Amino acid sequence: MKVLLYSENLKQINKSGLGKAIQHQKEALSLNNIEYTTDINDTFDVLHINTYFPKSYYVAYKLGHSGIPVVYHAHSTEEDFRNSFIFSNQVSPLFKQWLIQAYRQGDILIAPTPYAKKLLESYDIGREIVSVSNGIDLRRFNHVDNARELFLEEFNYEPDDFIVMGIGLYLERKGILDFVELAKRMPHVQFIWFGYTDLKLVPDNIKQAIQTDLPNLRFAGYVPNDSIILGLQGSDLFLFPTMEETEGIPALEACATKANFIVRDIPVFDDWLIDKKHVYKGKDIDDFERLIEQFRLNDLPPLGEAAYEVAKERNLIEIGKQLKDVYQKAIEIKHEEEKN
Repeated sequence: MKVLLYSENLKQINKSGLGKAIQHQKEALSLNNIEYTTDINDTFDVLHINTYFPKSYYVAYKLGHSGIPVVYHAHSTEEDFRNSFIFSNQVSPLFKQWLIQAYRQGDILIAPTPYAKKLLESYDIGREIVSVSNGIDLRRFNHVDNARELFLEEFNYEPDDFIVMGIGLYLERKGILDFVELAKRMPHVQFIWFGYTDLKLVPDNIKQAIQTDLPNLRFAGYVPNDSIILGLQGSDLFLFPTMEETEGIPALEACATKANFIVRDIPVFDDWLIDKKHVYKGKDIDDFERLIEQFRLNDLPPLGEAAYEVAKERNLIEIGKQLKDVYQKAIEIKHEEEKN
């Protein structure tokens, strides 16, 4: 079996969670000795498509109608498109209709979580949907003994600083407004956000938040994944205040580093991150403030070991096995179609 991993505009999406998910697919397939190509002119048995842009639609349509089984990876929903870029809320119903048409080009769909699967099933796409995590490469998350020291040095913090880190694009959906407000409320705590979005693409309230001038708040921009891992191990706390995800790879990364972390209590985490077992959950900014202060005062027990078990279940070698099963299912569906 040879798989075409097709992704349009990869250069533009490479620094996003989608870009990371695509890299995870390549590694998951390699770990399971599943041959793949990214060259559409190569020979292959299955198309695994990750993007929903017009050319992606055309590729899925053309190859599907030529007899190639199509696995469409449904990374996006209307729900996680909202509260992102300028005019995203106004055009989100149209975006949903486009997604439905694109996803219908697949013989079978992959959703990253049971929550995302349930959302997509409500779209009435008419295709079987299976849940497969984006996964995590645990080989990259080895413990660094002097992570704290290295992190403080790289980002010029003092040893006594209590440091809360965030990860994400500059989007309202990612909870960045709450992150900035927390920095205003808690001047005794240091806040640092990793990630970047061109400010020309975001609404004015996000631009203003990014330009907030506080001594305890900084935006580090896009950094290599090694710096993210160092931050998760070297900071005191990871806050993931996102309002909507189809999975949320930063949460998986926090599990893999055994980090202390807080997530917003939203449905996507219900099935796999249990409050006070793997993570601490907050419903709003007041909850986040309370939990951060409790961490600062050492009033909350660490949950890193239990969280690491969540990451182990989603290790890429296991994800590769699940992807292989989906590819086989797509082949069977296509064969049945051709019989009829």
